[in-house]
Amino acid sequence: MKESTGNGPLILDIEDFKGDFSFDGLFGNLVNELLPSYQDDDTDAHHDGHGNIGANDVLPNGTLRISSEATKVAQGLSMPLFPEVDSLLTLFKDSCKELIDLRQQVDGRLSSLRKEVSQQDAKHRKTLAELEKGVDGLFDSFARLDSRISSVGQTAAKIGDHLQSADAQRETASQTIDLIKYLMEFNSTPGDLMELSPLFSDDSRVAEAASIAQKLRQFAEEDIGRQGIGVQSTTGNATASRGLEVAVANLQEYCNELENRLLQRFDTASQRRELSTMAECAKILSQFNRGSSAMQHYVATRPMFIDVEIMNADNRLVLGEQGSQANPSNVARGLSSLYKEIADTVRKESATIMAVFPSPNEVMAILVQRVLEQRVTALLDKLLQKPSLLHPPPLEEGGLLVYLRMLAVAYEKTQELARDLRAVGCGDLDVEGLTESLFSAHKEDYHEHEQASLRQLYQAKMEELRAESLAELGGSGSIGRSKGASIASNHQQISVAVVTELVRWNEEAVSRCNIFSSQPSVLAANVRAVFTCVLDQVSQYLTEGLERAREGLTEAAALRERFVLGTNISRRVAAAAASAAEAAAAAGESSFRSFMVAVQRCASSVALVQQYFANSISRLLLPVDGAHAASCEEMATAMSKAESAAHKGLQQCIDTVMAEVERLLSAEQKATDYRSPDDGIIPDHRATSACTRVVTYLSRVLESAFTALEGLNKQAFLTEMGNRLHKLLLSHWQKFTFNPSGGLRLKRDITEYGEFVRSFNAPSIDEKFEVLGILANVFIVAPESLSTLFEGSPSIRKDAQRFIQLRDDYKSAKLAAKLSSLWPSLG
Repeated sequence: MKESTGNGPLILDIEDFKGDFSFDGLFGNLVNELLPSYQDDDTDAHHDGHGNIGANDVLPNGTLRISSEATKVAQGLSMPLFPEVDSLLTLFKDSCKELIDLRQQVDGRLSSLRKEVSQQDAKHRKTLAELEKGVDGLFDSFARLDSRISSVGQTAAKIGDHLQSADAQRETASQTIDLIKYLMEFNSTPGDLMELSPLFSDDSRVAEAASIAQKLRQFAEEDIGRQGIGVQSTTGNATASRGLEVAVANLQEYCNELENRLLQRFDTASQRRELSTMAECAKILSQFNRGSSAMQHYVATRPMFIDVEIMNADNRLVLGEQGSQANPSNVARGLSSLYKEIADTVRKESATIMAVFPSPNEVMAILVQRVLEQRVTALLDKLLQKPSLLHPPPLEEGGLLVYLRMLAVAYEKTQELARDLRAVGCGDLDVEGLTESLFSAHKEDYHEHEQASLRQLYQAKMEELRAESLAELGGSGSIGRSKGASIASNHQQISVAVVTELVRWNEEAVSRCNIFSSQPSVLAANVRAVFTCVLDQVSQYLTEGLERAREGLTEAAALRERFVLGTNISRRVAAAAASAAEAAAAAGESSFRSFMVAVQRCASSVALVQQYFANSISRLLLPVDGAHAASCEEMATAMSKAESAAHKGLQQCIDTVMAEVERLLSAEQKATDYRSPDDGIIPDHRATSACTRVVTYLSRVLESAFTALEGLNKQAFLTEMGNRLHKLLLSHWQKFTFNPSGGLRLKRDITEYGEFVRSFNAPSIDEKFEVLGILANVFIVAPESLSTLFEGSPSIRKDAQRFIQLRDDYKSAKLAAKLSSLWPSLG
């Protein structure tokens, strides 16, 4: 904004309207411009207190600040508040005119700019169109150029192929000429190699000479083959064949000489560890029979195959010093050390072979095969000497078991060596199959040796037990026959420890079956054959043990029968017989306990075998159909022999107990026990002494049966014992006559017997003794009450009638007639 001079108009510039424009600010500036002139005109009035407005009375926002004094003055005067209004209006009008002029100027400039922009845009669009046309043309040119280049390139490639083919033909022709020249040299004179080209004698061109010689020999041999196929028809053909045969012979001789020279150079470099020279020779030798001579020669010259001291050291390490007995554990340690040394040696050789030979895998296969077939086989032949089954080595020298343990150790360690060699590398060699073949002679009849070994161990164990028994018997001195039988039985008792040892031997044999049998069918067959051995051995051992225990029962029975005397004997003889009977009873009781111990140990042994079958054998047989069922059947058959012996012995035990019960009843039971002369006096409610003795004896002797027997065996034995006791008591009481007081004592005896047999846990036996208690009432009631005694139990009337006949008043009371009238069906 330009300042006006004097009272002239205020001139505004377009710049005043740029930026942040505000009318408040504009008018504020205008006021500030105008106030100085106004102040100059009224200075005196302001200072003399006439109330004129000063500059300080104008607020910054354009409003006036009027004091109260000025207000009073204004009220007294008629002067206007803004005397410069007219000048301001003029200024405003000029400003509006200026603004209109400025707007017109801006509009004009905008219009000209629009025209200029439009012109420039049209020119730009035209330029872009021209550029697009130029680019399209350029692309077309590039496409034509690329097509031309491609065409030229194809033509050049064809020319290059023709040139390359022509060069190859030229090179082939040149080589063919050279080969024909060399062939003519070899075909000149048989056995004459002195006139050959320098190529064939130059050591620096050995590789080239070897290659040419191989090509010539191959060509000559093929030509001879073609001539032979063409049926030697013409003389010319035959002559040609003979000529090439000379070349073939000379070439073969030269190749052999060259191969020998290379092998000699190879050996010299090998001794000096010059790997580069060895590799060069091996590469050239690979042209002769695929390098097999070099490979075989290298492997054969390894120290481990030709040094006798190394082989002797192998034997000492594994077998120990000469003359010493080899131990499986020592052999295992020795084999581990030796096989580790062999694997390390092969690993070192592998590094050399990889650096020297063009086909290292083939060399490694030859090396590993030589290790197994020579070094390992030589050791195994000395370690494993297959024993004869007809004349096995004695147990003092280890027997068959040492051979089998050695075989298992050698097989496992050699398998580990095979895995180590496979890890080192052995090419396409089937190292596992080769290892198996080393043991094929030992594995073909392996299970027969296992069975023979188990039989040998069993026989030795039985001889040891018999020797111990005879030694103990011999050391005990002279003894009585009855005691001797008992002691012999005790000394030959069944031992669970022996069965455990038999199972342990068998378990060891089965573990070896796992080692040698990789296929499930072969494993199942071997395991079944080995398990059958322990079944037969345990069955035989238990059966013989039970039979020995039965011998004591048999001898006790013979002792009892020996002292059965008639009735007309003297008192001294009767006393001696009674003493002998007591001894026989003691022997019977001792034999009973011994047999029960044998039965208990037999049951424990059978359970041990069954557990061994379930834990170790069953899972090995399940993969083969029928094998498990067949073994179960074999086990049942084998154990049935022992069960049969046990059943016979238990029957003898019952006979022994019943014989002693019968003896006690005969000796202790008196006629007055059941027919007291004091009938009618205070009855005796105690059991008879015979009953007490019998129950005491049964309780004592059957204690071992309760401990030894279990399950169904125990139930069957006690049930049979209860039936026999019931039958014996009925037969025994038929010998006596009963009065009422005797009937009461009989009832007391029956109660004692009943309480004892209740421990059998046999309901049928309990019922029988309860019936006996009911039958005993026939001796207690009056004759006239007998008819009503069994009204509720008609099934026992027949037994009741036999008991009634034992009443002491049976005849006097004429009970027979009464009973026949009351129970006509029993008549």
